Amino acid sequence: MASPIPDSATPARRRAVHSNRMKLSIKRHATIDDLETTPEGVNGQLIDGTLYMTTRPASPHAMAITAMIGELRPAARDRKGWVILFEPELKLGEHVLIGDVSGWKRERMPIVPDVKRFELAPDWVCEGLSPSTARIDRGRKREIYAQAGVSHLWFVDPIHQTLEILALKRRAYEVVGSAGGNDRGRFPPFDTIDLDLSIFWQR
Repeated sequence: MASPIPDSATPARRRAVHSNRMKLSIKRHATIDDLETTPEGVNGQLIDGTLYMTTRPASPHAMAITAMIGELRPAARDRKGWVILFEPELKLGEHVLIGDVSGWKRERMPIVPDVKRFELAPDWVCEGLSPSTARIDRGRKREIYAQAGVSHLWFVDPIHQTLEILALKRRAYEVVGSAGGNDRGRFPPFDTIDLDLSIFWQR
């Protein structure tokens, strides 16, 4: 369900919220075969037998995710660091999810396999929030990531310009940090990299 835009929001922010909406379509009692027929340019995710199909996000979402990948490049360049991929399909049990960005420690994935869907759960996932998908990202997908043992989960909100960091503890996530705006900092699991969040929101 999309979050309502408060009447007090400025016209510019109201335009930004509307521009960042992704269209969401749902098909119940779906299978992998239905997922395979997802139209070009549409992301399909199979969760509890329901197929969620979303169009590509608007520019604020894309710019935030692109900037974040750039900021994390040192971790990916280190051969003992991380494998970081944009929108890989993740086969986690009976579910097929797409995280905006997923990362595996090189010690767990020394060589990237040539596969359509990754069955090895990532160590870290970042979800870029959109009004039409935030409820799924923060709800059922978060539960599935926890069940699969994904140790860290980030939520990036390009409209409110915030970053939320969650860590898996006792099979459930706890918020261990948050930042936003022009903040700089080091956030787990990338404790050796200084992130400049202002780059995420540049227009």
